[in-house]
Amino acid sequence: MIYGTAWKEEKTAQFVALAIENGFKAIDTACQPKHYNEKLVGDGIAKAGISREDIFIQTKFTPIGGQDVNNMPYNANDDLAKQVNDSLKVSLSNLQTNYIDSLLIHSPISPIKDMLKVWQIFESFVDNGIIKQIGISNCYDIKLFEYIYSTSKIKPKVLQNRFYASSGYDKELRAFCNKNDISYQSFWSLTANPHILNSDIVHNLSDKYNKTKAQIFYRFLTQINITPLNGTTSEKHMKEDLAIFEFELDGEEIDKIDRLF
Repeated sequence: MIYGTAWKEEKTAQFVALAIENGFKAIDTACQPKHYNEKLVGDGIAKAGISREDIFIQTKFTPIGGQDVNNMPYNANDDLAKQVNDSLKVSLSNLQTNYIDSLLIHSPISPIKDMLKVWQIFESFVDNGIIKQIGISNCYDIKLFEYIYSTSKIKPKVLQNRFYASSGYDKELRAFCNKNDISYQSFWSLTANPHILNSDIVHNLSDKYNKTKAQIFYRFLTQINITPLNGTTSEKHMKEDLAIFEFELDGEEIDKIDRLF
């Protein structure tokens, strides 16, 4: 499970430190001041006092369309290559590290030649050892994702998407990820799925295992090879959600929840 840092604003450092102190070993952020305070993420990691090799840090390059034009980490008038390089420099400084475990393109870039250009720059970061793995977020087009995979020298290791009904829960994309050793990360996992959390099946399993409905659903996701992002600001929920690995749903129970999608 990965701790998500979006929309934490001035309390970002406080919640990141709290998450790490309660057992989170992976942090997700983005070089996008509009929705993330990446510098405070770095401060929170430092405050927690964890060794760099014991924490997984994931951030993102956010294209112009996803930025606040009045508060950007790079110059919008620069060419694309400089924007990507400057964004990474800001991330490294913000996160107080000399390498990033995982770097994602925050959303698909159009035209496709620009997307491939950014991908090739990402590949150079991996070649130089600054980045350990690369991927993309908010990509719901199976053909586009397959194209990136087929044309790239260094293959995507992460696909991070909103997990909701409008995308059909990315069934084709998730199958592709499973086949090609790509980590599928979900966000909005609880918020977008109250109908599943409030279903009789999840309610009954909550009673059976003496776990919250969120714990049942998070455990289900991990058992079908989904790595959920968790953005809770509650220490109680942090402890509960990380405790999901203390129990396991059986195959029939997984199938029953899966049929709700």
